[in-house]
Amino acid sequence: MAEDSVLLREGLTRLLTDRGHHVVAGVGDADGLIETIGDLAAQDDLPDVVVADVRMPPTHTDEGVRAAVRLRRDHPGLGVLVLSQYVEERYATELLAGNSCGVGYLLKDRVAEVREFVDAVVRVAGGGTALDPEVVAQLLGRSRKQDVLAGLTPREREVLGLMAEGRTNSAIARQLVVSDGAVEKHVSNIFLKLGLSPSDGDHRRVLAVLTYLES
Repeated sequence: MAEDSVLLREGLTRLLTDRGHHVVAGVGDADGLIETIGDLAAQDDLPDVVVADVRMPPTHTDEGVRAAVRLRRDHPGLGVLVLSQYVEERYATELLAGNSCGVGYLLKDRVAEVREFVDAVVRVAGGGTALDPEVVAQLLGRSRKQDVLAGLTPREREVLGLMAEGRTNSAIARQLVVSDGAVEKHVSNIFLKLGLSPSDGDHRRVLAVLTYLES
């Protein structure tokens, strides 16, 4: 857990431990995060996921996300979930580039929705994605100007946005008030139009979201 606000750091730690999760360590700056993860890796005790603030000391600009990108590069199996006060598109894009597994970007307001926050931590720890709806809205909004999504229908864009948030087909169906079969058809069409073949395996959901980011 990397957060320079002691109150928020302790609060997030308590929130997770109360729900049966073990928080290995809490640090207040990016250097401490990198050092701690390095020590744990050396002991072959790497955690499943790191939760880190985007802005951390000393400049409170991008130290947290820089550390997150470095950790994803140095430890590919480590999940990284970053928290931000605002939607910062370039940070989200930088974090999502490259390895498509075990990454999340949430606004801090989302922490107040305890169940969603904990679910996001668990999902990222398991190799999935968790993107804040506001982040998805901005990224998809930018992408609509690009050819990569030109072939998607409005409904398919909507489904893609919900996929980017980490929702399952069943959850998407409930959100859109349609059948699971209808969602499966939309998802299949998205994969087809974005050129993602079955050989891409289970990561096609993540690749579908990353396709427009990397175009």
